[in-house]
Amino acid sequence: MSRQRTTRGADDAPAIARHGRLRRHGVWGTVAKATASVLAVVLASGTAVAAYAAFDLAATAKPTIELGNESALDGIPDVGAIEGGVNLLIIGSDSREGQGDGFGDPDLETSVLNDVNLLLHISQDHTHASVVSFPRDMLVDVPAGCTDPETGEELWEQYGVKLNSVLDYGGMPCVVKTVENLTGVTVPFAGIVQFMGAAAISEAVGGVEVCVAEPIEDEHTDLYLTAGSHELKGLQALQFLRTRYGVGDGSDLGRISNQQVFMSALARELQSNGTLTDPTKMYSIAKAALDNMQLSNSLADPTKMVSIAKAAKDIDLAKIAFVQYPTAYSEDWSAVMPTDSAEAVNLALQQDVPIVLDPTALEDNSYASVGDPNAPAPEAAPETATETGDAETGETGETGEAAPAPTEQALPSDVTGQTAAETRCSAGRTLADQ
Repeated sequence: MSRQRTTRGADDAPAIARHGRLRRHGVWGTVAKATASVLAVVLASGTAVAAYAAFDLAATAKPTIELGNESALDGIPDVGAIEGGVNLLIIGSDSREGQGDGFGDPDLETSVLNDVNLLLHISQDHTHASVVSFPRDMLVDVPAGCTDPETGEELWEQYGVKLNSVLDYGGMPCVVKTVENLTGVTVPFAGIVQFMGAAAISEAVGGVEVCVAEPIEDEHTDLYLTAGSHELKGLQALQFLRTRYGVGDGSDLGRISNQQVFMSALARELQSNGTLTDPTKMYSIAKAALDNMQLSNSLADPTKMVSIAKAAKDIDLAKIAFVQYPTAYSEDWSAVMPTDSAEAVNLALQQDVPIVLDPTALEDNSYASVGDPNAPAPEAAPETATETGDAETGETGETGEAAPAPTEQALPSDVTGQTAAETRCSAGRTLADQ
C-alpha cells in the first residue's frame, strides 16, 4: 500500500552535501567498480599510475544507488565516447552529517534537502552541452512511483511542493523522476555531492580563478573578498559557492548566478591547464569525487564514466551554456514557479538543440552576475532560420518532404545564464547593503 510522507519545509540552509538514508549495495561490488574506474581513467589518459591509487580510491568508495530507469542505457557500447546524448543530474544536499566543524550540528540540523539541482545535457553529436540549474524553492509536481528510502514503500504523488523537499521524501531516484517529469527528458545518470566535495575538487584542480566586481561580505558563510580576481580552492571555494547574502540581491537566484561564475571558470581552467591529460590531477579529481559523492549504479560503471568523459572533453567552451531555469515569484514571495519560458528550455533539451541565451537577458537584473569589463564582447545571438512549410501548423512544404530539424535561436530574455567561454564577475554585496 502506498503512503504519504509529510515533506519538510525548505529552510535557508546552504547547499552541497551528502545523501540521506539511501539503500546500500554490496561493498565488494563497489570496490571492484572503483578499482576499475581508476584503471579506466588511467588508460584513457594514456599513462600508467601506481597501483596504490586504485586501492586507495577503492577504500574510500561509497555504495551506489539504483535509479530504476537504467534500461534506457541498454545497447550503449562500453568503448569509446558514449553514443548519443547524455543527461546527468547532480544533486547537492544540505545534510551536515560527516562534514566536520563549521556546518552546524548534524544531530540538530537533520534536514536532507536537495538545495542544488544541476542537469547536465550533452548533445547527441557531442558538439554542445547545457548545465541547467533548478532553483531549490521552485514549486514542482512529484510523480507517482517514488519509494521511501528507508522502507521501500511506494509513495503518493505530490503537487506544488518545493523542489528541495524531494530528496528527503523519496531519495535520489525521486529527484530524478521529478526532474524528468518537469523537463520531459530521461535522466539515466545521477550523483549526490557532499558539502566538502566542492572544496576537495577545487583543491584537486589547483584552484579556480574568479572575478569579483564589488566586495563580497557574508557573515553567514564567513566569506570576505575584495573586488578583483581571486584564486579560490578548498574552504574558500566552498564559501563562494554557498554565499547567498553576499551576492546579487541576496536570494537563492543570486546564489545560482554566482555558482555559474564559478562553474564557467572551472570549465575554462580544466581546458586551459591540461588537467584532462594529466594523470596526477585526474587521480586527484577521481579521489575527491569518490570520497564525497553518492553515485547511481549507471554512473559508477567505469566504462560509462570514461565514455561520458570522452563525449564531453572536446566541446567548445562557447557551446557550453550554464542556464538558470526561468521562474517567477509566487504571490506571497515564499516560492518561485516556472514561467512560460521554461517550456522553451524543455524543448531545447528534448530536441537536442544548443541553448542560445539572449545577450541582453542579464541587463538590469537584480540577481545576475555582471560582465567583465576586460572580456571581449559576446557574439550576437544567431537569427532564427527560415523553415520549409508553415511554422504555425507544422505542415511540410510543397515538396512533401519533412520539415527540417529545429534550429538554433535565442531563448526568451527571462532565461538567464552564461557560456563557459564568457568571463563574468560576481555582483558582490557588503554588509551595509544587507
